[in-house]
Amino acid sequence: MDKAALDALVEGYEGLIPTLSLPNKDDRHVLAAAIHGGAHIIVTKNLKDFPAKNLQKFKIKAQHPDKFILNLIAQAPSVVLQAAEEHRKSLKRPPKTITEYLASLESQDLPQSAVALRRLYAAINDMPAIELHV
Repeated sequence: MDKAALDALVEGYEGLIPTLSLPNKDDRHVLAAAIHGGAHIIVTKNLKDFPAKNLQKFKIKAQHPDKFILNLIAQAPSVVLQAAEEHRKSLKRPPKTITEYLASLESQDLPQSAVALRRLYAAINDMPAIELHV
């Protein structure tokens, strides 16, 4: 990941960890890295361990990945569709059709994102969304 996203690595946050309070103390490093890195959102399926009351003073919100992706699609649909297609085409073991790719997103608890991407794929392929879902 360090090669793909050169500025993704957050270092120097460790001193914040003992000062933070979360329901699961083992998650404090995530919040510490978010604070130190200037993040506004922690993307996690584990929302219960990142309650708003513990994050609000840092102006950080926890957000489910499905909602996060939907927000990205709303902001830049063509960019997200291009990224999804590049990701789909990078899958080699096994390769996935569009239908299989979208089904895999649904199975990974991203149902709304899969629906939105299905609509985008349908729009660029000028076919009804239902045909891509079959």
